Amino acid sequence: MIQQIAFSVVLLVAGFFLRQRILFIRNTIRLGKENTITDRPGDRWQNVLLVAFGQKKMFKRPLPALLHFFIYGGFLIINLEVLEFVIDGLAGTHRIFAPWLGPVYPLLMNLFEFLAVAVMTACVLFLLRRFVLKLPRFWSAEMTAWPRLDAALILVTEIILMWAILFMNASDQLLQGQHEHYTATGRLFFSSFLMPVLNGTEVSSLVMIERFCWWFHIVGILGFSVYITYSKHLHIFLAFPNTYYARLEPKGYIQNMPVVTREVRSMLGLEASTAPSGEPGRFGAKDINDLTWNTLLSAYACTECGRCTSECPANQTGKKLSPRKIMMDVRDRMEEVGKRIKRGEPGFEDGKSLLGNYVTKEEINACTSCNACVEACPVMISPLDIILEMRRYVAMEESGSPAQWNSMFQNIETNFAPWKFPAADRFNWSKENS
Repeated sequence: MIQQIAFSVVLLVAGFFLRQRILFIRNTIRLGKENTITDRPGDRWQNVLLVAFGQKKMFKRPLPALLHFFIYGGFLIINLEVLEFVIDGLAGTHRIFAPWLGPVYPLLMNLFEFLAVAVMTACVLFLLRRFVLKLPRFWSAEMTAWPRLDAALILVTEIILMWAILFMNASDQLLQGQHEHYTATGRLFFSSFLMPVLNGTEVSSLVMIERFCWWFHIVGILGFSVYITYSKHLHIFLAFPNTYYARLEPKGYIQNMPVVTREVRSMLGLEASTAPSGEPGRFGAKDINDLTWNTLLSAYACTECGRCTSECPANQTGKKLSPRKIMMDVRDRMEEVGKRIKRGEPGFEDGKSLLGNYVTKEEINACTSCNACVEACPVMISPLDIILEMRRYVAMEESGSPAQWNSMFQNIETNFAPWKFPAADRFNWSKENS
């Protein structure tokens, strides 16, 4: 009874903090502009199944994709066992599904153990890639002490939690037949290799080891579920809605501003001029509230894998632009504003903005709009959308684009072409060659 009460308290505390954090993230995402997305539901669900669930885009790099698949599959399938943990913890039972599933139960447990070993192997290899081989994309300027520590904490925690499962199962197997509380499960392949380590241990000590591992694993899982809401590993959950709400237009398509399009068409005589229904609002984006809510969602879904930055031609040539940093900056600004609002302070009246305090003009001007970052992202995030919106703000609100750009804009306005000669002279080159 004491263990049941203790487990209920732990579950309620974890649920409370998890709920608070989920509400905070939801409210922060809602700081973005309204954007109704209801088109092409079939294609959107296909993206969820193939890209988020099936990790289709990960397999452009097969080896890390396979390792990631082990971790991902292990997370999904092993955590099915957490349901049994929760029921056992609340009801005071032990392996409640074993009698119901019969011979299927040991098969499932062996599958869970295989995945546990696969997860440990993948995590060790990922740690080696990050901290021994030091792949450049994990050590770029934006990957400061916290992002590197965050990745290490998650990988090490997963390794420890998997060891806890194996030691729990090993001690459990030794207790079967010696203690009435422990249901027979049959031989479990991987944990059986740990049984010689525990052979000769008294029954009371084995019970303590099994109970410690059980508590360590379930408390670790609950703590992990709260921690990842503060971590880049939130993509475990948000990759699914992000792929659903991702843009479906061809990557070369750039969304126009309706108010500007309407005005230009009116000036060209392509449609009748209509009186504006109100203030057009800000052109482009200066802060996160100028971006749409689904763009803010994508910032929380960012995995910080750096594939976007490693594919960016501007970054490869030494420019300061890093698409990953853009997404990290958006998320950091969201967190900052969200915390101010939660404290009852004016969220955006802090003398800061996304453009200027987080992202510089030098960064956004370096972008070539090539969409390499969009193509590379494994969860269909588009840093380019954010960059274009900030460039719109600089050009249309501040007139702060580089001088060469302003000359081009003026030529387009007067000559309908980037070059400084009238439209009537465009075909003069043919006369020189005739």
